[in-house]
Amino acid sequence: MNTEQKSTAEAAIFTDAKERLSFYRSEIHHEINALAARNNALLTAHSFLIIAYASCMANSNPHWGDIFSLVAPVTLAIFGVMSSLTVGPAISASYDIINHWQQKQNALFSMDLNIGIICDDAPLFNDKPFNYTSYRYSAYFSRKTPVYFILLWIALGMLSIALHYMHEIAWLRDALFNLK
Repeated sequence: MNTEQKSTAEAAIFTDAKERLSFYRSEIHHEINALAARNNALLTAHSFLIIAYASCMANSNPHWGDIFSLVAPVTLAIFGVMSSLTVGPAISASYDIINHWQQKQNALFSMDLNIGIICDDAPLFNDKPFNYTSYRYSAYFSRKTPVYFILLWIALGMLSIALHYMHEIAWLRDALFNLK
């Protein structure tokens, strides 16, 4: 489809620039809501995983507590890493879609003078003009959260392994350094 056919097809869908702007903004709004829902689901899931991890680490059953406090927290840590790896691309995809629609909206502002006058980027409550890249900074938390959770779960998994074997490490240290 060449550029002329594409613009003809778009003209058939949108009657004017205001309708096109409304469509772009509704798509941006929809993707922002999807991004927020994904981020909320990630934070909620990891909150429950943290609670389960802490409960597993506090297990002091004399019969099976030692093995349970090793296996369960490491399993939860692996699950935490896997869930972060799974949701990371979905959050990045939402951000990319928002960026796509934002660029289309910006192009519409620059092409259509009537829309540009209506939405003149004049600040409402401060003296600075709107910076089109500010929406990128607002998505920083959403994009980095899976990475932070991956690092957290790796550290917690290593901590549970280290705490489990700490008494053996202490025995080995005493044996090596007390060779008198």
